[in-house]
Amino acid sequence: MDSLDVPEFTPKHRVPPRLRDYFTGASPFHRHLESVRKQTSFGQTPFRRKIPECSPLQENFDPQRIAFLLHKQWTLYTLTPMYKFSYTNLKEYSSLLKSFIAAEKQKGLAVEMEEDFNFKVIFSTLSGVKGTQRDPAAFLVQIISKSQLSSKNAEEKVVWTGWFCCVYGDSLLENVPDDFTCLPLFLANGAESNTALIGTWFQQTFDCRFTRLTISAFNLSWMAAMWTACNLEHYVAATELLWSVPCSPQSLDISYAIHPEDAKALWDSVHQAPEEITQEEVDLFIDCLCSHFHRHFKINLAATRLVCVSTSVASAHTDGKIKILCSKYLIGVLAFLTELAIFQIE
Repeated sequence: MDSLDVPEFTPKHRVPPRLRDYFTGASPFHRHLESVRKQTSFGQTPFRRKIPECSPLQENFDPQRIAFLLHKQWTLYTLTPMYKFSYTNLKEYSSLLKSFIAAEKQKGLAVEMEEDFNFKVIFSTLSGVKGTQRDPAAFLVQIISKSQLSSKNAEEKVVWTGWFCCVYGDSLLENVPDDFTCLPLFLANGAESNTALIGTWFQQTFDCRFTRLTISAFNLSWMAAMWTACNLEHYVAATELLWSVPCSPQSLDISYAIHPEDAKALWDSVHQAPEEITQEEVDLFIDCLCSHFHRHFKINLAATRLVCVSTSVASAHTDGKIKILCSKYLIGVLAFLTELAIFQIE
């Protein structure tokens, strides 16, 4: 997996060797992480997971803030624990990051912002975006611009957004030292050059590391099953799966769209336990879809690779892009992504 393309740096806070050892193979943290990788964030083996469900903490959602997160394409990253991060210093971080961006822009580095625009940086918490009370609070970072030439009442424009969260991360949090804040999932929307620049500041300030989070065909299959299993009062999109056919000179994509109610009926026919999903059920669900496709089009999808899944709950692509469509199952989607992020952290 590729890390953010950032220059070498000297951390603002030099981490003592004893603490740095928590992220090496011999540490208690690393040994615990290995044991977590053998489980899911739901405390079960990867062959069995709970159906996504609402968290009681969702009652604390700010509807406007949550609506802002929906229907946007987010790029996924993993993030190692941040050293000496403090929620009481969010206002200070806003000022420091703004100064850092301004300085880099002054140097002529690639910053996706118009020359005649003023900008501000805002750090803020996201209430309710957690699975349990033990999860660290999620927080949002926004870069907002406004033209210097416009009137005082001119509308401000959000040019970049990123948010950090940990949903049902209890199993990982047990062995994280007190000086570290563990928010393993980072989602960004905006120019990649801005993401790299902001990632540089976080890495220099909190001695952490960002890495792109991609999604395997195996995990996309799980997403297709889990999201189809969700009970919705109404559907806003067809259930669609995209397979990639490796061929030369360029790959060929096969799109397979199913009416969401038909997809749910198929899932109900293979699903047994009321509150959980098994690997066997996921495989059977995908196999049934592939068999139906072969029967009608004589194309064997077993020779292809699943690269994208889209439902009324969310859509996800293998390159680590996701769009969340349903606030009801926001926590369920983030819980699975948090699990994938934890597994990828080295």
